[in-house]
Amino acid sequence: MSFFNSIGRSMTRSQRGPKRSPTPTSATFSPTDSAPPTPTVAAPPVVPQPRPPLYLCSPFVEAALVKGNFKTIVMLPKYVDIMEWVAVNIFDFYTNLNEFYGVITECCTQQACPTMSAGQTLSYTWINQDRKSVHLPAPTYIDYVMTWIQNLLNDEGVFPTKSGQDFPQSFPSTVKHVYRQLLRVFAHIYHAHYHQILHLRSEPHFNSLFAHFLAFGREYELLEMKDVKGSSSAPVGIGRLWEKWRDMGLLEG
Repeated sequence: MSFFNSIGRSMTRSQRGPKRSPTPTSATFSPTDSAPPTPTVAAPPVVPQPRPPLYLCSPFVEAALVKGNFKTIVMLPKYVDIMEWVAVNIFDFYTNLNEFYGVITECCTQQACPTMSAGQTLSYTWINQDRKSVHLPAPTYIDYVMTWIQNLLNDEGVFPTKSGQDFPQSFPSTVKHVYRQLLRVFAHIYHAHYHQILHLRSEPHFNSLFAHFLAFGREYELLEMKDVKGSSSAPVGIGRLWEKWRDMGLLEG
């Protein structure tokens, strides 16, 4: 039963209230009277949606040298030791990424990149000799990372190159640390310098390198997804790129 029907049933002819004044109409207003103002409802403010970064936009997100799933190029070849396979690939990732960064190093300055940013609310910190987290300009941070990795690659005790020499037991944990730091360099370049990559028309090469890096890291458990995506309060920009490539079928879920 509606609200108005319930009122009609409760009223009788003998219970009529006092006569009310007629409802005002246009005929009851004098020419000098003004009609009551019509209430207006303010429209909610339009909040502009933030534009996605260029590396998530078409056609740049689809630009790659490799077609199909990257899993096919990271599989362990027959008769190859897994430690050797991981070591060789890390050397290649480091070398190629270092060459890309060398091209844009003039744009990555202390003034342009005062922090090692990798998202709108994310900046990586470096652990100094006192075991304290400190913010560093991006070029300083990346220089520390690349120098540290180069020293590891040159250390026969960590990356042996002589036949018959075994890898140390700490090798898996070492390469995970290396991988995490290389990921941060990738993340900063995508966040702060992808437009320079586009200017050089190198996005297919850079995208392919990074997709290969992600596929290899996931295949051999060198990457944690929390490092790729970050947290809800400080997301990593490239986390959305990983999801995009997964949906496109380039990477495994």
